[in-house]
Order: sequence, then C-alpha cells, then structure tokens
Amino acid sequence: MSQSEIIVGLDIGTTKIAVIVGRKDSHGKIEILGSGKTDSVGVMRGSVINIERTAESIRAAVQQAEEMSNVEIAEVYVGIAGQHIKSLQQRGNILRSSSEDEISQKDVDSLIENMHKLVMKPGEEIIDVIPQEFIIDNEQGIKQPIGIFGVCLEANFHIITGQVSAIKNIIRSVKKANLEVKELILEPLASADAVLDEREKEAGVALVDIGGGTTDLAIFQDGIIRHTAVIPLGGNIITEDVKEGCTIIKSQAEALKTKFGSALASENRDEEIVAIPGLRGRQAKEISLKNLANIIQARMEEILEHVMYEIKSSGYEKKLIAGIVITGGGSLLKHISQLTEFMTGMDTRIGYPNEHLASNATEEMANPIYSTGVGLVIKGLERSERDNNRDGNNSKPEVKPRRPSSLNLLEKFKGLFDDEVK
Repeated sequence: MSQSEIIVGLDIGTTKIAVIVGRKDSHGKIEILGSGKTDSVGVMRGSVINIERTAESIRAAVQQAEEMSNVEIAEVYVGIAGQHIKSLQQRGNILRSSSEDEISQKDVDSLIENMHKLVMKPGEEIIDVIPQEFIIDNEQGIKQPIGIFGVCLEANFHIITGQVSAIKNIIRSVKKANLEVKELILEPLASADAVLDEREKEAGVALVDIGGGTTDLAIFQDGIIRHTAVIPLGGNIITEDVKEGCTIIKSQAEALKTKFGSALASENRDEEIVAIPGLRGRQAKEISLKNLANIIQARMEEILEHVMYEIKSSGYEKKLIAGIVITGGGSLLKHISQLTEFMTGMDTRIGYPNEHLASNATEEMANPIYSTGVGLVIKGLERSERDNNRDGNNSKPEVKPRRPSSLNLLEKFKGLFDDEVK
C-alpha cells in the first residue's frame, strides 16, 4: 500500500482551534505530519459568533501546522457542532429500470442524492446523509448492496441538519482565513472514528465527547450510526461554576479545575486545601478540594443526565454492550469514568485517539483533546479515497492538497462570499 494523499482536519472548537495534517502510511495507519493549536476566539458553544476573530485564530493555527509539516494548506475538512445541529431518521427508495443489472455505486449515489433534496424547515440545511442499512426488493438488513440484483433499492438514513446561518458563518470564517472547505463533517462522527474500534461499534457503544462549549454524542450499534446529538453544555460552564463558587478569576478557575479538579467529591478529604494567589498584593485564598469537587460533580451530573436522556430517547439504552466511551478535553477530569459508571450503570472508558495513529506519533497527539482533529483526518482520507475510486482516479496524488470538489451543501454557498473575501 502506497502513501496516500495529504489531508488536513480543522477542528473549530469553543476553547481551541486545532489543525492536523496527516496521511495514511504504508501500513494503513495515520501518520501525523504536523499540527497547530491556538486559543479559539469568536466561538461560543460550538458556533461562530465573530467571523473576523475566528478567521485570525484559524490562520494562526494553520501557520503553525504549515511550518511543522512543510505542506502548503489550501483546503480543509472542517468539523461542525453546536446546539443548532439536529438529526433525524428517514427512509428513501428508488426504482431501477432493469432487474438484470447488478446494483452499482451509481444507484447508491442516486438514492443518497434524492435524500439531499428533502425539504427542511425554513432556515435549516442538510449537512450529511448517512446510509444505515439497505432494503432490496423487501429483503432487509443489507449493509452492502453493490453487486446484488434487484429492482427496488431502499435504505434507512441518518440525516444531520444544521442552521443555514451557522453553516455560512463557519464557511465564511474558513474563507477569510484563505482556505477552502472540502467538506463539513459532524464532530462526534469524527471523534468516533478516532477512538472507537469496529468491535465496539458492532456491540453497541455511546461516544461522549466533552468539549469546551458542547458535549457531543454518537451512538453506534451493529456497526451502524444510530443516533447523534449535541448538548450545549461543556467544560467552560464547569469553569464558570468554579469561578463563581470559589470567587476567583476565570484563569485561576480553569487552572484549579484542570490541576486539582475531580468529578467525585467523595474521593477528596476535608483537610485537602489549595492556596490561590491573591490579586495585586491581596492575601492568598484557601480553597477546599472537596468543595471544588462538589461544584464540579454537580455540573457533571447535569451533563450526564442530558447524555442519559439522549441515550434513552434513541431506544438503544439496553443494547450498548460496549457501554460508554468518553473523550475530548472533559475526559481528562479525574474520576470522570467512575462518576459516569455510577450514574449510567454502564461500563465506561476514556477514549484516546491513538487507535489508528502510526507508531511515530507524538505523545501529544494521543491526548483526547485532539480526538476530533485526528478523526477529521481519518474521515477526510476515507471520503477522499471514496471519491477517487468513484472517479476511477488511481494515480499517485500530489503532495499539495487537491483543489476542492465541494459536495452539495457547499455548492449552495459557492461564490457566496467571493466578493467579500479577497
């Protein structure tokens, strides 16, 4: 297996913007060529609220990644999240003209194309259409229809939608950073590719990605995506609680949470105290670690209640044999897996994005905060290979990323910002 095309993932998060440059090596693992990370300015709860400042943060992260990887970045696979994201289940079908011919990729593409034409509520747009399982002439449960004979091709679809305005703001921010959006990819799906293996997806698993502004959920069962949701609560709201509860400034609250925080108050003793320096010569403030953990635990329990509500709503609560996998920056909180097991009754582990990384990957890249970024590279490679196979393009790719061949959603916004972004 030769080395693949170079793919760039752009994770526009609430607390950080991460750019990861990677490709598939000769062993099929992801080789990270470079990365860049900056503080996210202009994003709130996963949605862009200040385009100019977001573009500046993207440019800074891209510059770091270009210097490290020695690759000129022109197009990116962008993660999308935010509380405006919704998902729904839908069935579609097409009637083929001949039962004598095998079902081809063209037939499957035609079926997916039809689903993109569904009429959404005003202000909403389809982001992605994911086939779950196919039905051929009433024969159900077919995962791979290509090569089978049949007249009526049906499929159950998981359709992800978002607000047009939020999508435009992301695309405009990326364009202002002098980049092209290759595709928009739902962040929990990207994170899932980075930290889950196929056996877990087959057995049934819920991925919980706790970011700064949102908590993303993706449920898999029988190897198929069954449910996705974005909960508008994340690590930032815990920091705010610590700030208010301990009457300290935000930077101190964040440091206190990450260094000494715990999701289980019972794991801390009453006599454990940490001193926070006072402002401008004021006396240091003593804070009980047990009180700190009580503040954090209360908010984490609220987040996990939302997660359990979504799991129950999906109808797969009793079918998640592999339990829950937690990733993202919030997964670094001490005792988070124990609290999750206590509240949900499900086996829980922390998901690290080292499952698919090449052996020479840095230790930093295996940090759960990069799960979405690494997953965007994996998804980008998967979709790039799919497009190349569909086009019959087997030639060796260039080192520079290809110019965009945008998908349906992006075509609708094509040229929309050209006059503004120059």
